[in-house]
Amino acid sequence: MKPYDFKWTKFYESNSDFQDSYSGLQLSLTEDELVICSTVIDYDNYSIVTTQRLITKEKGIENSGDLDRATDKLYGDFKGHKGDTFTFGLVQMDDGGDLKYFIETGKASMIMIHGVRTLIKSQQMTNTQADNVTRIWNRKSES
Repeated sequence: MKPYDFKWTKFYESNSDFQDSYSGLQLSLTEDELVICSTVIDYDNYSIVTTQRLITKEKGIENSGDLDRATDKLYGDFKGHKGDTFTFGLVQMDDGGDLKYFIETGKASMIMIHGVRTLIKSQQMTNTQADNVTRIWNRKSES
């Protein structure tokens, strides 16, 4: 599955890959913040997962939040929406509020769902757990 097969959803190797794709979309990222994946329908409707937060702009209104201590609430409504090109996922934030995010339907849906899920789980890991996962990934890539 190649990311360029999707209409709106992409994942990135670097922040420059994101900027090359969306030079008109200005993000204020911290020094160590990296863009992981996004669903960009247009400049007024998008969701972006970074290493530190989830950013969604819907109908020109932007909301974002740190996913530390957040929980997955909904992975989109796919039933009965075969003609729809996108749906929304939902994350419950630590403060009890909800943050929606765009999910392109079809095979592309897994990029945003897994991006959000991985960010939430990785922020909840202890340093020892993160080190163990890194060692496992490194061993698998060496074989």
